[in-house]
Amino acid sequence: MEICNKKLDGKVFEGIQKEVLLQWPTGKDVGFQEAVAYHQKLPKAKVFSEKLKEAKQIGDTLIQPRAGVALVDEHIELLRFLENQGEADLLPTTVDSYTRHNKYVDAENGINESRKVGRSLLNGFPAVNHGVAVCRRVNESLKKPIQVRHGTPDARLLAEISIAGGFTAFEGGGISYNIPYAKSVPLEKTIFDWQYVDRLVGMYEEAGVSINREPFGPLTGTLVPPCISHSVAIVESLLAAEQGVKNITVGYGQGGNLLQDVAAIYSLENLVEKYLWEFGYQDVIVTTVLHQWMGGFPQDEAKAFGVISWGAAAAVLSGATKVIVKTPHEAMGVPSKEANAEGLRETKQMISMLRDQKFPLTDEMKAEVEMISIETRSIVDKIFELGSGDMAAGVVRAFESGTLDVPFAPSRFNPGKILPARDNKGAIRFLECGNLPFSKEIIDFHQGKIAERAKFERRKASFQMVIDDIYAISSGKLVGRPR
Repeated sequence: MEICNKKLDGKVFEGIQKEVLLQWPTGKDVGFQEAVAYHQKLPKAKVFSEKLKEAKQIGDTLIQPRAGVALVDEHIELLRFLENQGEADLLPTTVDSYTRHNKYVDAENGINESRKVGRSLLNGFPAVNHGVAVCRRVNESLKKPIQVRHGTPDARLLAEISIAGGFTAFEGGGISYNIPYAKSVPLEKTIFDWQYVDRLVGMYEEAGVSINREPFGPLTGTLVPPCISHSVAIVESLLAAEQGVKNITVGYGQGGNLLQDVAAIYSLENLVEKYLWEFGYQDVIVTTVLHQWMGGFPQDEAKAFGVISWGAAAAVLSGATKVIVKTPHEAMGVPSKEANAEGLRETKQMISMLRDQKFPLTDEMKAEVEMISIETRSIVDKIFELGSGDMAAGVVRAFESGTLDVPFAPSRFNPGKILPARDNKGAIRFLECGNLPFSKEIIDFHQGKIAERAKFERRKASFQMVIDDIYAISSGKLVGRPR
């Protein structure tokens, strides 16, 4: 399947749309013009992009949880609790795993079984099965804007129903919701499927309705060097902008070293804006999101709050537009609504205390920003070269050649040649650079940082460092030092 970064033709889109809306009976309730009219009646306070633009203008950091259950009344109750008791600025509707894999029959069975037992047996809200009217009921029951968060390689029907249902933000992308989530789905398919999603959003934009799009920044969430997630964010932003998307939030998963995390958010926004400008997409608004720690959590609640606090501090000191908040029950499975609200309030408190502070632009900070930027440009410019000027074709070839490589990803289309590890201060570096298109200077920089740690720990630089770093936070440390 050949793909290219070109706006989908209207007739091609309509032909695909007819098939997409037939995937489940609720698809018949989607009507584009009627949905546009519904959105146009929404107050600005319920429009995700409006809240983000305002936050960016005044330098605020908004807080948003993850949350979703199977039954509509319980889902509304959960989101109301997070809105009121958790003081959330933005709300999610996290979708269940069956929906993420387009298994709508299984999702329907999950809804029915949940009704029988009186509690959710699904790990999210099956928006496709509930349909447009139910999604609107959720939207109308709350005061804050709602984003659809999921993890779906093929999210076309989910996008049609949830956006028609009044949700004003939609997460994901053809790379970020494939490589870290799926094993055997070709990139060509997911990129094309997400071009459909972005074209749908572009059509809403052309009709005067603003829908926020957010590529999934953390990827695998495990020792992801900033240049890797930045490169994916840039590519997915360019692909989305070509389809008409005008409001994009690019993300980054907290690494744990404060200086590197702040430098990552700072460089991410600048790089995405520059590439969009260079490629002619000069009317796209870019905001940022920091995802609090995505790795293992301590089981002790007090220690878990310490991890949450560190993520909150990194978000506000970096100037991120929003932060995705974790809970003190991360190590114990699905959190209660009370635990979810506690994580939100803790983060809100930290943001309030640090609101007037920003991390100083020291020489060390400038050097980190410059290194991340050089690494990212090396990758993205090579992707453009591999595609002979086409970013969609280039990114497929980039994964084939190892120009782009996501650590610990399950996809068989991911090279899996790079190995990240922490340096002696906890910043994420490359133990092995694989086939990334780095200069000798960049490779020497990373080897030097890893060698510095090895010397301090009196051991050889090896894969054991990687293993130690993955498990470090759950045992109360950032760097996995030998015992």
